Amino acid sequence: MQIRIQTQDCARQQRLPLFAMLPMGALLAFYSGLAAAAEAPQVFGIPVDFILFGLTLLGVALFHKYTLQVALTGLAIIMLYKLGFTGFKTGDGLPGLLSHLFHEWVIITNLLGLLVGFALLSNHFEKSHLPLVLPKYLPDDWKGAFMLLVMVWVMSGFLDNIAAALIGGTLAATLFRRKVHIGYLAAIVAASNAGGAGSVVGDTTTTMMWLDGVDPRDVLHAYVAAAAALLVLGIPAALLQQKYSPIVKDEGKHAPVDWARVAIVALILAAAIVTNVTINLQFNHLSHVFPFIGVAVWVVILACVPWRKPQWDLVPEAAKGSIFLLSLVLCASMMPVEKLPEASWQSAFGLGFISAVFDNIPLTALALKQGGYDWGVLAYAVGFGGSMIWFGSSAGVALSNMYPEARSVGLWLRHGWFIPIAYVVGFFVMLGLVGWEPHERLKPLPTGTSISTPALQSAVPFAKP
Repeated sequence: MQIRIQTQDCARQQRLPLFAMLPMGALLAFYSGLAAAAEAPQVFGIPVDFILFGLTLLGVALFHKYTLQVALTGLAIIMLYKLGFTGFKTGDGLPGLLSHLFHEWVIITNLLGLLVGFALLSNHFEKSHLPLVLPKYLPDDWKGAFMLLVMVWVMSGFLDNIAAALIGGTLAATLFRRKVHIGYLAAIVAASNAGGAGSVVGDTTTTMMWLDGVDPRDVLHAYVAAAAALLVLGIPAALLQQKYSPIVKDEGKHAPVDWARVAIVALILAAAIVTNVTINLQFNHLSHVFPFIGVAVWVVILACVPWRKPQWDLVPEAAKGSIFLLSLVLCASMMPVEKLPEASWQSAFGLGFISAVFDNIPLTALALKQGGYDWGVLAYAVGFGGSMIWFGSSAGVALSNMYPEARSVGLWLRHGWFIPIAYVVGFFVMLGLVGWEPHERLKPLPTGTSISTPALQSAVPFAKP
């Protein structure tokens, strides 16, 4: 059964709070200091490209019932502007646009395959009845809600953050009688994004660092910040959810666990993980020419149809949400970002806020090219930052497909107020305990594993991230 929850907050029209506009202002302010094409038209020193992108994000925030239409309109306007005035990184005019789209097609296809595929995965997991067993093993007060966030945090260390968030959302629907507070939904996304920050296999950005020669031990201390952030956001989120809809200790009798569906979930996750590691480590020179990860997920889904049929009517809604995110990814890919500010803890701290509204893949690629960063600090910043807004990470977009009422920047910021606080606390706890210690990369990896920008972008954007 598809999960659709309506809350009292969602039922009312909400005005966007003033602080909901701050990330858009931060985006423009941040980019005013970046090195962009000198000949590009500017307004008050800010390239028009960034202004159009900022207005698109503001439109998404203001008109949350029409996010897809706003995103597609913004994408069309940015494309027309670049066709007529600035051109693309790959060339001018229509040939430049086609070349750019060809350059981005792998990242787009991979993300589409994962978002839609994992929507079917979460439905398999729900129909397995395994989530109905969980209440017997969790405390029946706020500590149970907190433990669920810990589980999502741990899963994200070795699973894709989209899958971790969707599994957490499915479990929450069972534990709280399908009445999940928006603040708790935001916490699930934040836990999934934080959980992979210190693992080179738990987050796309940390995998990028690993493949570019960063020692895996140099990102481990990101878990110091991630653990502190989990405590700061997890306790108020759990208390909020417990007050809104207490955890169900025992729902009584239910259908036996369908282990076939559990096996299908495991096979899909294994296909994604194994394909990701194998392609990036053994065949990295091919990673930018074909969407191996997304295709692997769908090969398993289709192969298992005779075993258990997926709920195909979930696909249109999941595809709609995916197209929204892909529109923003394409918009971000066309921004003339050529250089980040000088590497420092201050600039890494700022990147966390920018990551809430901008694709963290090119930001990480630029940071690797520039060097001089403490990789654990950077991993936490760009990994966790996207949790602040629902469309800031693929996990947030995926969970909003399951819970449509979460598609409101105002409600997300108002009820998930603890996430920006958790980001700041986690960042400075890590800075105080570990410090800012830039590390040089290891010696280049063996032949065939060198990283180029197209290869970096074969991974999942917004994957935290």
